[in-house]
Amino acid sequence: MKFCSNCGTGVNLKVPQGDDRERHICPECDTIHYHNPKIIAGCLPIYEDKVLLCRRAIQPRHGLWTLPAGFMENGESTEEGALRECWEEAQAELELHNLYTMYSLPQINQVYLLFKGELKNLDFGPGPESLEVELFREDQIPWKEIAFPVMKKTLRHYFSDVSSGSFPLRSEALYMPGTDKKAQFVPPAYKDKSS
Repeated sequence: MKFCSNCGTGVNLKVPQGDDRERHICPECDTIHYHNPKIIAGCLPIYEDKVLLCRRAIQPRHGLWTLPAGFMENGESTEEGALRECWEEAQAELELHNLYTMYSLPQINQVYLLFKGELKNLDFGPGPESLEVELFREDQIPWKEIAFPVMKKTLRHYFSDVSSGSFPLRSEALYMPGTDKKAQFVPPAYKDKSS
């Protein structure tokens, strides 16, 4: 961020009083501009023993397969976002069941929320962001052509859970290869006391 969206003045990057991280702050009107993670809402559409996948018609990962998902819009719930994305990408109507996987990707400031659900009918097809849409059994999934690790993990969990009949909520933070960061927040006041 270079300029304040409130008054147009160039912003500075510094830690505000009472905060613990750098923020873009306007020196003219004192507005603090917070940048928070983006939420991606999507779904795992199921029909009998198959899942619905979309072949991407857009970047990133053009031509690869994914579950229908995308950035939430203001004014909608995560469930509404998941249903909207399923309609936009696959022209599919879904009966949502439950939140199934939640992945935090701290290095790119994204959180994925994927809901499990049943297709209401087989009237689906590619939306403007998809080249094609298809139902796959586990042995038919193009595993080497899955666009994103989050989607591959969700699919693997699902087919593993089918055999057990239990579908627990899965939550995990995913870090880029080579990083060894564990989720452990220590309040600044506690850090100060221990040093």
